[in-house]
Amino acid sequence: MKCRRSFPILGFVLAAGLSAQVRFAPDAIAVDIDGKPFTTFHYGREANKPFLAPLRSASGKVVTRHFPQEIVAGESHDHLHHRGLWFSYDDVNGIKFWENDPSYTKGRIGRIVVRKANWKPGDRSGTLTATMDWQDPDGKTLLTEDRDMIFYSDPKLRTIDFKITLTAAEDVTFGDTKEGAFAIRLADNFTAKKGGKMVDADGRTGMANIWGKRSNWVDYTGEIDGEQLGVAIFDSPQNPRHPTYWHARDYGLFALNPFGQKAFDEQKEESQWKLPKGQKLVFRWRVVIHPGDAESAHLADLYKQYAGR
Repeated sequence: MKCRRSFPILGFVLAAGLSAQVRFAPDAIAVDIDGKPFTTFHYGREANKPFLAPLRSASGKVVTRHFPQEIVAGESHDHLHHRGLWFSYDDVNGIKFWENDPSYTKGRIGRIVVRKANWKPGDRSGTLTATMDWQDPDGKTLLTEDRDMIFYSDPKLRTIDFKITLTAAEDVTFGDTKEGAFAIRLADNFTAKKGGKMVDADGRTGMANIWGKRSNWVDYTGEIDGEQLGVAIFDSPQNPRHPTYWHARDYGLFALNPFGQKAFDEQKEESQWKLPKGQKLVFRWRVVIHPGDAESAHLADLYKQYAGR
């Protein structure tokens, strides 16, 4: 694996014929796998939160929407705050970290500021670590987030493991809203209007049957440039409130939400998840970009392998 900052080589490790490479810019870290671009971690100062975009399949096809980072003719232009892959939530002590594009004026808008990021090469994988502060409109930090993102090399799959640790900088309450939390805005070809399909671990299909339900995983499939591709998110059994609720929409928003409760199920009591100052919450998720659909990709078996780690 290789690590570069502004193009000069800093160091490298090669693993069993597989290689990953990162290139550092002032506010972004690009990740290549096996010599091909995969994604870029943007610090997101212009977006009020960091994000990974674009995401690509092993065959090199972009599976995330380009907007608002790029304007592509014919592509949807809704929801400025939907950027690639991101993690945020819209009610942290009443502060909005989800619907928080700098152009928005509704509510008290917070921002997630990357403090540092580092690349750690490994055998057949590489880990990007980042530390960031969730700040209120006055610049006061409510949460510190430490994120590990492990990128794996594989001939057919693109897999990222996430470990996200939230530490309360003061007493924090996560309110009950559907607006969150770990999310991907998929390319328009994954939408129901363009023939995309959604299925969960329990065999339910379509937004009407999956949105607001709890499940171990959800997979979205669509066709891009003649190739059927899928994007799956796995919820780890180690997570609080596993299995998670899904805030997955048929227009391309693909999200899970461990914080909301009554927002998804009127029979539940309203959730007010309190995290006292100094205490931590840890979440683990896996993203898998694969050829074919959930059945041909053997997602049920892949999830068992992941859950048994």
